[in-house]
Amino acid sequence: MRTTDEPVSTDERPVLARFPRPARIAGYTLLLGFALLYALPFLVQLATSFKTDPEAASHPLSLWPAAPTTAVFDKLTGSGGAGSVPFMRWLGNSTLVTVVVTLGRVLFDSAAGYALARLRFRGRAVLTAFLIAVMAVPPVVLLIPKFLVLNTLGIFDTYTGMIVPLLFDAAGIFIMKQFFESIPREVEEAARIDGAGVGRIFWYVVLPMSRPALITVTLLSFQGSWNEFTHFLVSTQSSDYETLTTGLARFVSGGLGAGTQYPLKLGAALLSTIPVAVLFFCFQRYFIRGANAGSVKE
Repeated sequence: MRTTDEPVSTDERPVLARFPRPARIAGYTLLLGFALLYALPFLVQLATSFKTDPEAASHPLSLWPAAPTTAVFDKLTGSGGAGSVPFMRWLGNSTLVTVVVTLGRVLFDSAAGYALARLRFRGRAVLTAFLIAVMAVPPVVLLIPKFLVLNTLGIFDTYTGMIVPLLFDAAGIFIMKQFFESIPREVEEAARIDGAGVGRIFWYVVLPMSRPALITVTLLSFQGSWNEFTHFLVSTQSSDYETLTTGLARFVSGGLGAGTQYPLKLGAALLSTIPVAVLFFCFQRYFIRGANAGSVKE
């Protein structure tokens, strides 16, 4: 409890706003410089997407095309005739896998997180420790065992093999567990007095209160499955199941044509980046709130 002798700070201004004007100008200039430095690769990527192959090779860092053209995007959408790449098939596969994996992770991570946070059962502490241990295992260690399991089960090179192993995520379970532990137990006790069971309390009481954490898990799941590469590399072989990551990797390595084709490659990378960027910028405030919410216990 705060006593009357303790000083109370009423200055709610940003940190930089509390410094003298010259220091603020220098600070904002430094921040702007770092922002431009990080944005430069994306600006080069955007500009190169509208260049021709000769111009991209002769002026790779130019931020303004001399003769802007949309030929790259015509090839990516399949209307460019010769030289087109199966970008739309990659996009369809990535969209299907990402949507199913995201929905599955949100459902399963929430249920598992609530069980670890609220239910009392034998072995709960061991499961929690195992969950944390799984988060420490490098994914590359599991590549060969993952391939062997998929091949043994007969789901190698299928959508099932691409989706099912990604439906559970240790980090998502841990985030939901931490958030559920920050919710006051009195809310659940009131619902339990009214006759609600564990399932109804979870679905109708606790889950609606967990919107920040749910949005955080949704964003992480969408980004992770959209950008997933190593799992699709060991779970598929046919070009019919290529996603944006595996397809672009084969494209960049020269598997779909000769020449540098910098505009085509960067244009494809640009289009594959847009969905994740738009989703993050639309929900970034919920993402930050959800990431910090579980750190405070009631």
